[in-house]
Formats: sequence, C-alpha cells, structure tokens
Amino acid sequence: MAYIKTVQFIIMENKASRPISRRHFIGTAAAAFTLPLILPGCASSAFSRRTSPSNRINMAMIGTGWQGTGNMEGFLNEPACQVIAICDLDKDHLQNAVNKVNDHYQTKDCASYHDYREVLAREDIDAVMIATPDHWHALVAVEAARRKKDIYGEKPLAKTLAEQQAIVRACQKNKVIWQMGSWQRSVPTFHKAAEIVRNGLIGEVTRVEVGLPSGWADFANTKQYTQITEPPPELDYEMWIGPAQMEPYIKARSHKNWRWNYNTGGGQLMDWVGHHCDIAHWGLGFDGTGPSEIEGTAEFPPPTAVWNTSPRYRIELKYLGSVTKYPRDITMIMAGGYDDIRGGVKWIGTNGWVWVDRGGFDASNPDWKKGRNLPEELRKVKLYSSDNHTRNFLECIKSRQPTITPVEVGHRSASAGHLGYIATRTGRKIRWDPVAEKIVGDPEASKLLGREYRSPWKLS
Repeated sequence: MAYIKTVQFIIMENKASRPISRRHFIGTAAAAFTLPLILPGCASSAFSRRTSPSNRINMAMIGTGWQGTGNMEGFLNEPACQVIAICDLDKDHLQNAVNKVNDHYQTKDCASYHDYREVLAREDIDAVMIATPDHWHALVAVEAARRKKDIYGEKPLAKTLAEQQAIVRACQKNKVIWQMGSWQRSVPTFHKAAEIVRNGLIGEVTRVEVGLPSGWADFANTKQYTQITEPPPELDYEMWIGPAQMEPYIKARSHKNWRWNYNTGGGQLMDWVGHHCDIAHWGLGFDGTGPSEIEGTAEFPPPTAVWNTSPRYRIELKYLGSVTKYPRDITMIMAGGYDDIRGGVKWIGTNGWVWVDRGGFDASNPDWKKGRNLPEELRKVKLYSSDNHTRNFLECIKSRQPTITPVEVGHRSASAGHLGYIATRTGRKIRWDPVAEKIVGDPEASKLLGREYRSPWKLS
C-alpha cells in the first residue's frame, strides 16, 4: 500500500536563460588514483574484429529517458551505425525508445534490456551511448571499457573525481575510443573563440570568467510532487538508485530532476561545467592539466531538502604557470547566480577579450566577429575541427584516432567543478596537484574525492 509523507522542499527558479537547448545541437554541432594520465594515440580496433556484414557500427543505447533520446536520434540519422539494443530501467522509456528505433529502420530487430551488463556482454555490439544519471556513469563506463566497447558518454564524466580517474584508466587500458557529450566543441562559434585565444590575439590571458546557470530548472514539471510515495510500477527504483545511498522515492527528484539531489547529481555546477569549463580549457590549451588552488563560497540548502544542490556559487581557481607552462598564472572565476559573471566563457587578455555562449559571440575587436571562421592568415594554431559531434565519434571508431573530446579532456574539464564543490563544501582553500591528481595536505577534503557505494555495488 502506498504511503505519503511530507518532506522539506526548497525551490528557486533558474536565473540563467537557455536560448538553445542541449538536445538541439546533438546532431549538429574512494581514494584518488595518483598515476599521471596518458593521452591516447592510434589504437588497434576491437571494432574491426566484430564489424557487422553491412560494415556499420553496431550500437547500444544505455539510458533513454531524456538526453539519451536526443543522442539516440542523432545516431539514428547516421548511416555509419545501426542501433541494435536499448537498455533502460523505466519500462515506458525502454519501450518508447525501442519503438522509435524499429520505426526508423522499419524492422522489429531492436532488442530491449533491463540490465546494462547483459547488453555489454554481447560480442556483436561495437559501441555504446551512456546517458544515465550521474551516479551510474562510472559503473557502466568502466564495465563498457572492460568489454572493449567504444563509448559516447554524457557529461560530467562521473559523480566524483575518483570515479573519473577510474574511467580514464579503464579506457586507456582497453584502448577505448571515447566521445564526451560536450558538443559545444563541434559548434563553429566556440571553435572560433577558442582559436582567437590560442593564437594570442587577445595577448596573454590573465583572467577567465565562466558563467553557469543558477537555481534549479524543473525539467520534468514535478516540483509540486514533493511527498514520499511508492515508485511507479514501470520504474525499477531499487536498481535506479543502484550505488547511491537508498532514499525514499520522491517524484520531484527522479527523472530529469535527479540532478538537483547530491545523492544522484551535482546541481547546476556539475551539470554545466563539462560544457563551459571545457571550452575555457580548450582556449587556454589546458586539456591535460588543471588548477592548483581552488576556493569559493556557495549556498547549500538543508541536506534533507528534496532539491539540495547549491543554487548559487562562486569559485576561484588559480592555474599556475609553473604547472601549466603558460607564460603567467591565470585566475578563473566559475559562478552561477552572480550578475558580474556573464553566462558562457570570457577570456580576458593583455590585448583584448573574447566572449562566447550558445547563440552569442562578442569580442573587443569588431573584426573578430566577422565570418564563420577566423581568417586563415591568423590561424597559426589550428584546433581540432568537427562540425558534427555524433559523426566525429563514429569516424574515430573506424580510424582509431582520438575524438574532439576524448575521455582525458572530459575528465579535466569536470575536475574543476568537482574541486570547486569540495572547496565550497569544506569552506577552505583546496591545494591540488594536477600532475599527481591529489589534494595536498588535507585528508578530510580528500575523502570527498570519492564516495561510498551502497552494497552490493562495487567499482571494479
């Protein structure tokens, strides 16, 4: 018999506009490990050993509730691959996705799965798309890498920094091709802005401002459903919670809105750091490094609130030139809910500035705003170019060359957010060794690099 209980609920409206959705661009555009990361090179292909007769890449979709559906539609539009399996813990999501695939191919061949391990055990699957809630990323991705499946994974890379390191190690060990869902790198305006910075047109960078959303967005229109109830029959809630700590089912913190609960997500900071901090790093050339000092402030609702992630935060990260090999130290401000930090990414240099966001581009030099790309004579440094994030992944599966956002890049981009969370949660400056990848001199803060899994789940 269902039971009802009132639970404290705190809500703030999202103060940042989203003029262009994430899904719109899909088709277009717990101790820490301390070993240094290795950038991927050309690898021998497991794909070549199990290529389908049509020479198409066989793919499985794991997680098709929202973002995963948008990703799946992108892959359905690519003739280089065939979606042959769907896995989801919600029967309705599962059936809707299977129907969509079968309707697209005009067949009844798409298989449905409840357990991701059964999907990954199939030898005929070459690659997977993972769009589960954050708390599931590590378990699914590490197992997929162990099975030598190439992976298109959603950001942030994982729920914790230590889990991210485990994913990177698994992908490197098994020579997996990885594409992070940080699709902004495949959009011309972001590419152009990053090239302006990398080519020194604004001089030496002194400061970077990364504006992220604040508050919470009620993606599922469920903010009024704040009571404890029995889970709906179509959802395997026990499995859905998985390695996270068991909590009573509340509709307002399940599908889509799981990101506003620290048990399963990371709030606006972690939901967006893999996009805008990723672009900030790209422009700086910091894809393989990170900050050395991190401090900040954040507002935290009570832990018992239905939505308990920080709605307003401001984090200062210092990137030391002695570590990054940049000519000077750089300060980065990541903030959500502060009017002086504009949404998107702004690099400020000794000779000018450039700003970019979804649907927006501005610069101190009006000439830089002209044209789709930077003039060829100014492109002494040419960044990796992709105009279709999904297709770039499939092309790299066949070539065995790194994608535009390989796993190491996704790891470094999200690490800044994880460290910012630790600094704001502890209320003190965090000193980070970007080479050894560990917190220096703070055992208590170091515990926040990982998390305890609920039995019987373990990260292999």
